[in-house]
Amino acid sequence: MTNPALPTFEQFAAMRRYGGNTGFSLAWSPDSREIAYVTNTSGQFNVWKQPAGGGYPLQLTFFEDRSARNVAWSPDGETILFNSDVDGNEFHQLFTVPASGGAPEQLTDVKDATHVISPGAWSPDSRYIAYAANDQDRRNMNVVMRDMHSGEVTRLIETDGVFQPGAWSPDGNYLTAVETRFNADSDIFLIDVQTRNAQNLTAHEGEINYMPGPWSRQKGKHGFYYRSNDAGEHMALCYYNLKNQRRKLIDAPDWDVEFVATSRNGRYLAWAINEEGYSRLHVWDLKKDKAIKLPKIPKGVIAYMGFSPDSRQMAMLLGGPTFGEQPFVLSLKPKKWTQLTETMLDGIDEKTMVKPKLVRFPTFDGRELPAWLYKPKTVNGKAPVVLSVHGGPEAQERPLYTYFNGPLYQYLLSRGIGVLATNIRGSTGYGKSYQRLIRRDWGGGELKDEECAVKYLHSLDWVDPQRIGFIGGSFGGFSCLSCVSRLPDYWAVAVGHFGPSNLLTFVKSVPPYWRRFMKQW
Repeated sequence: MTNPALPTFEQFAAMRRYGGNTGFSLAWSPDSREIAYVTNTSGQFNVWKQPAGGGYPLQLTFFEDRSARNVAWSPDGETILFNSDVDGNEFHQLFTVPASGGAPEQLTDVKDATHVISPGAWSPDSRYIAYAANDQDRRNMNVVMRDMHSGEVTRLIETDGVFQPGAWSPDGNYLTAVETRFNADSDIFLIDVQTRNAQNLTAHEGEINYMPGPWSRQKGKHGFYYRSNDAGEHMALCYYNLKNQRRKLIDAPDWDVEFVATSRNGRYLAWAINEEGYSRLHVWDLKKDKAIKLPKIPKGVIAYMGFSPDSRQMAMLLGGPTFGEQPFVLSLKPKKWTQLTETMLDGIDEKTMVKPKLVRFPTFDGRELPAWLYKPKTVNGKAPVVLSVHGGPEAQERPLYTYFNGPLYQYLLSRGIGVLATNIRGSTGYGKSYQRLIRRDWGGGELKDEECAVKYLHSLDWVDPQRIGFIGGSFGGFSCLSCVSRLPDYWAVAVGHFGPSNLLTFVKSVPPYWRRFMKQW
């Protein structure tokens, strides 16, 4: 019989989810009074809006079989653009909905193709939208522009490759785009919207990532910020000057710069750094050339951030190890931090949940492997532990209460079962050399990493070595199958979900525009 004093798994899983499984499902209204976002409050991911200072949220779409994903609010304030798929099939179509409420309008309808937007999808005059689509050739993602008055569609980039639009220049004459050749190799293109000329600004040899960011709004400047690891192991913050085509390094920490935002008045530059899995926010006053002292922000992971059009506030999706991603607003004048929503719904006190400890342990080739160790609050004798491996594989386990891991981790911990969530070789966040170690070696070095993780658990005096389990999804599911078949003596139980069991059929079954990436894996 279940102990009534312990929360059930259903209680841990009772959470509102914000973001629609994407990182930028958040958009400001042009008057800075409201924020649009995607949430599953209704039981399905739909578009909602809410006053930026807090208040009653209003549901704008009422899908049951469709899931809304990314959102972008038109500069004239009239329309919210979003993409949506059916039952998670990832064939996204584009829709608009009146910002004041009304029936959604479907813009695209190609059943087996995907269409996705970026946060800066709208042109400054609200006349055009830019998006990526593989509607002509399923192997290639084009950059497409749609005239929202006439419905005319123009292909700005339609060559072979996987392209995604970035941001419009403030005058609307240019659009940045990124070509992704692989997870660790990309280039920035500059598109002249009138002539449709697309210039590769970062042509290079080898594997280097270049990711376009926002345009500068400072008076007299004509260029944009971007992120790149061309000068080191990690993604640095840089600036590209269009006048003289020179690049400038802004910040090169020993960790990855993940997000960049600029204020519309040209005064503020903000960026977030992934430091050992946690996000560290920086806001720089460009006029005074100094950092802004920020109010205390919950320790967690930033999934998206952007300045309000009046440049007085920042909105972000932020989550932590004991709460899910949700919208917050940071006011710069006065300095104030506002939580707009609440993710956890079923009465579990956040203080009763466990925050992980970052640990490192040696692996077979002399490297130190990072991992998050969740130890139960109470251990009587020896405790069982579950080893968790993330998907990707080029992704990262971070201290974040996601719907996929958070409820399970905390439920297990409430029953006295620990969790070791690893970042084996191939994980992102620890430099491009570490990330490359997984290439063409699935089931090789990372299997030895997992064995070293088990041996690390054996060294802990509170762990029962006879009761160690394994769980993983996607690539983690593949790792699970690999471990239980090749290292069977270590595991008391194992669960792998949606992981490939046959790499040949896996390569054949990926979406057409993924197939060029398979050569690297």
